[in-house]
Amino acid sequence: MQFAFTEEQELLRREARDILQNGGWSKEEIGSADLGFVDQAVLFEEAGRANRGESLFDESRPENEQLAALALEAVGIGKKALELAVEYAKEREQFGRKIGVYQAVSHKLADIFVETELASSLAYWAAWCVAEDDEQADVAVAAAKSYAADAAVAACERSIQAHGGIGFTWEHVLHEYYKRALWIQAYGGYSRVQRAKIASRLLD
Repeated sequence: MQFAFTEEQELLRREARDILQNGGWSKEEIGSADLGFVDQAVLFEEAGRANRGESLFDESRPENEQLAALALEAVGIGKKALELAVEYAKEREQFGRKIGVYQAVSHKLADIFVETELASSLAYWAAWCVAEDDEQADVAVAAAKSYAADAAVAACERSIQAHGGIGFTWEHVLHEYYKRALWIQAYGGYSRVQRAKIASRLLD
């Protein structure tokens, strides 16, 4: 399936990015809004980017909606980790050169980009399957949760490494994203649990 966002969804993304970063919207407001699950998926991703996922996560939703929402939040976390690392790599100098020119840094950033984009594709496929009550929903959600959570954790770890010493301090925001990514990874079962679900469905 080829997934494309509508103009309305892109507008919603821009609006959500601004509002969520400034502390607006609650899970009750999102839950009561007249939005389909794919539209809500955009909000879940932006919540991850804005570090608002914990306050917006709704454990009263059906399991597939919960796990799809967390996969989308993980995508937002991965994209934010990449954004922070790229900004730092463009500014920080070592030995008279921006650190982004060194492969030890640039290749880590490229890995984050590739894995986060793949995670995004899986997460929105899962959101579409949940929204349409598609027969592949269970597999799509398990695949998205498994891959996106692992990718978010790896993105945060690589971003912290790219930042050097400052990345390991409490003063830097990355540790908050990292802890949330670890929580998402564990919730509902680690990657091995989700992959076991996929294997069971494939071999059924």
